[in-house]
Amino acid sequence: MAEQPSFRTARLQLRPLVVSDAARVEELVSDPEVALTTANIPHPYPPGGAVTWIEQHRPGPDHGGEIVWAITHPQLGLVGAMGLRVDPQQSRAEMGYWIGKPHWGQGFATEAGAALLRYGFETLGLNRIFAHHMRRNPASGRVMQKLRMRYEGSLRQHFRRNDRFEDLECYGILAEEYSPEKGK
Repeated sequence: MAEQPSFRTARLQLRPLVVSDAARVEELVSDPEVALTTANIPHPYPPGGAVTWIEQHRPGPDHGGEIVWAITHPQLGLVGAMGLRVDPQQSRAEMGYWIGKPHWGQGFATEAGAALLRYGFETLGLNRIFAHHMRRNPASGRVMQKLRMRYEGSLRQHFRRNDRFEDLECYGILAEEYSPEKGK
């Protein structure tokens, strides 16, 4: 099994999650506003849930599944997480992320996303990377736009979050459209 790489950007380090991150993960994702901007973070967040989540994401890039990185800042510590759910047979990956509310609006998701686009296209040799966001979370859409992902359409009432049907806005970028200079 190949080891999961780490990345440095101008301000951040993306590294594999470790169990010692669990308390900080739980602190950040327990905020209802963070949970409600994602499809997969439950609210209320279960005590001990972060340890289980971290342990599920240990396999590494040759697992063919989801690869998740902790997004860390030298002074702030862990500020969020970002992952790629890789489908090697189709040469594509879905990007997903969350950032703790105290760190919203600081460009961390965009900076981390640029690193993962580079990894996906240049190292994994993917043809396509895509992502989606809930219509009621336009800030996430701005991250995708800054990463030069193209808007591909809307999936109306695509899933239920609590008792509310959510529209998803879909974005994607192809290897032929990717340029590391533009993906920052």
